[in-house]
Amino acid sequence: MMTKPTVVIALGGNALLRRGEPLEADVQRRNVLLASRQIAALTKDWNVVLVHGNGPQVGLLALQNSAYPQVAPYPLDVLGAESQGMIGYLLIQELKNCLPEQQVSALLTQVEVDPDDGAFSNPSKYIGPVYDQETALALSMDKGWAIKPDGKYFRRVVPSPKPLNIIETAAINALIAQGHLVVCAGGGGIPVLRQEGKLQGIEAVIDKDLSAAFLAEQINADALLILTDADAVYLDWGTRQQRALSKVTPEDLADITFDAGSMGPKVSAASHFVRSRHGIAGIGALQDATRILTGEQGTLISPTH
Repeated sequence: MMTKPTVVIALGGNALLRRGEPLEADVQRRNVLLASRQIAALTKDWNVVLVHGNGPQVGLLALQNSAYPQVAPYPLDVLGAESQGMIGYLLIQELKNCLPEQQVSALLTQVEVDPDDGAFSNPSKYIGPVYDQETALALSMDKGWAIKPDGKYFRRVVPSPKPLNIIETAAINALIAQGHLVVCAGGGGIPVLRQEGKLQGIEAVIDKDLSAAFLAEQINADALLILTDADAVYLDWGTRQQRALSKVTPEDLADITFDAGSMGPKVSAASHFVRSRHGIAGIGALQDATRILTGEQGTLISPTH
């Protein structure tokens, strides 16, 4: 029996809580069900390792966290762990419902970062809901948040350092070897530092696309699939001249600037994976998941044309 190739899927937090939708559990459950059906379909041809985003969710937890002033707010690393548990639970439940014979496991995952990473002085990772400009500015003044435009809206931004090491890689490989569909490195992983040989959390949210690409290299995956709320990578996004990119190479993308808070990390992660592993990477919408790596939908990045 031929062994199926392995794909690491990066499922965007915005694919689970779409723009304008209320940040409620029932809404998330409906979107997780749709995501799980697409991912289940991919298991026919691929061994799947799933990394999910947490931008809207960790931002919501931070808002709820700050609403109770009697105790000091929990730091972002703890909230990241909470979001891993919450989203991981919803995903493994629905994936198991879709694939009753498949072993499915979610793993709390720590990811080591560099305390001197430049991201700590230039926050760029969007978290939480979108706001109009007036509300965003008021929240920025009240809570000391960094705020940046996100399309026609505004959102909170936090530091997003690059992943250096996935602490639980051995556990992930062990689960894969036992045939599990593994949900791991949720939200990019819980950000940690190594100080004098000991791990400790730090205030940040790691980009899940960069962590997914990093993981894909470590486990020698054949493909990286980044699912988001955009149906492809676009040139001149948001203008009348915008056009979707279909089949490209990393070299085609090298001199193009994309938004550092949204599409930029996705393109960077996908291009780096293709260069390092000589595999393929796809970027596109959740509903097109089964057709992106075949080049029928979304953007497919390959080593050569």
